[in-house]
Amino acid sequence: MSIDLTKNAASHIDRFLKKRGKGIGLRMKVQINGCSGLSYKIEYVDDYNENDIIFENFGIKIFIDPDSLIYLDGTILDYVRDGFKEGFKYINPNEKSKCGCGKSFMV
Repeated sequence: MSIDLTKNAASHIDRFLKKRGKGIGLRMKVQINGCSGLSYKIEYVDDYNENDIIFENFGIKIFIDPDSLIYLDGTILDYVRDGFKEGFKYINPNEKSKCGCGKSFMV
């Protein structure tokens, strides 16, 4: 089982946590939502849950709940800038398709 960050994503998270002044990492999860059934959610973590599975890349801790890990295993989280748009990009080998707007996916 693995979750990885690119160096760009780790740098962005690190800068944001320092600017925020608190936090121990990032939580990635999957929710039932959207046109295709599932959507990603990211939140900064101040306290972790005892059931969390923790991965670490470039000194950044990633917290995953066991229910989300089955959808996220093998995912690489990147942070990209494209013109005026910037944000996290999921490279998830489990995705079979995305909805037209790109906000949700199927496995």
